[in-house]
Amino acid sequence: MSSLLSHNKDRPHIKKSLSDSSPTSSAATTRSLRHERPSRLSSSGSSDVSNDSTTNHAESYFLRRENRLSARKKAVEETENNDYKKMYEKALSTNQRLKSKLETSKQELVLIQDQLQRVQGRAGDCGSTVLEAERKESWSLKKRITDMEDQLKVKAELKMENQRLKDENGALIRVITKLSK
Repeated sequence: MSSLLSHNKDRPHIKKSLSDSSPTSSAATTRSLRHERPSRLSSSGSSDVSNDSTTNHAESYFLRRENRLSARKKAVEETENNDYKKMYEKALSTNQRLKSKLETSKQELVLIQDQLQRVQGRAGDCGSTVLEAERKESWSLKKRITDMEDQLKVKAELKMENQRLKDENGALIRVITKLSK
């Protein structure tokens, strides 16, 4: 495009020189212009070929670089996603394990309370030695009950902590998905 503009700029100057000069000089000027055109085209053509190969080389370099970077980014995202998946799965398994322990503890608590009621009911019927043994058993059962109640409180706290961690995990997953977009 620039060669066309420069060529158009040169034309008015050539017309003036053609009208002012003799016909032989105009023919010489026309011949020199004809010689310039092919030489400019041939020189720019060879540079275009070298520019094309340089451009192709640069483009292929940048394409390879982009591919490497995207592959690295995908690998990092996959490991992060896998880590969150593993953490989530671990939290789920812990939650299930705690639920099963809670159920067994509740069942034990019910059994112990039944035993305690039976022992307390029999306390009036038995003699002093039996009464003393039952009081000790009752005391040990009460102690076990309080221990189990404490364990239930701890399990409830763990359950709340587990739920909080799940919510936090969900929030982190949402943040990661937003960041990946």
